[in-house]
Amino acid sequence: MRICSFSYKEQIPADHSGNGGGFVFDCRALPNPGRLEQFRTLSGLDEAVANYLAMQPETGFFLGNIYNIVDQAVENYNARGFQHLMVNFGCTGGQHRSVYFAEQLSQHLNKRFKMNTVPEHTQKEKWPF
Repeated sequence: MRICSFSYKEQIPADHSGNGGGFVFDCRALPNPGRLEQFRTLSGLDEAVANYLAMQPETGFFLGNIYNIVDQAVENYNARGFQHLMVNFGCTGGQHRSVYFAEQLSQHLNKRFKMNTVPEHTQKEKWPF
């Protein structure tokens, strides 16, 4: 399982497994903490940003849908003996929303499927914007 956050200003992370991709979720339609001064230099790894996003109704709806879609794929992949699934989350800068969702999905999968996923944040060396 590979989970990545990325910036649409850059590119969607490549799948080097040879399987050709996976899921790409666009987080740009959700409230953007990066537009608020108090969150600008923080990331989706920071508790203040995570709390802000968790309080937004759209976030819960979006996350619930992601869990349903990805859980179904993981169950199917496990049953069929597949070895790799990639999930990418993109937002404008790859610092707030995409990072938060990558972290949330990783925690969910680790708990539900006893996985040991650690999200990759492709823009981390460019934080803060």
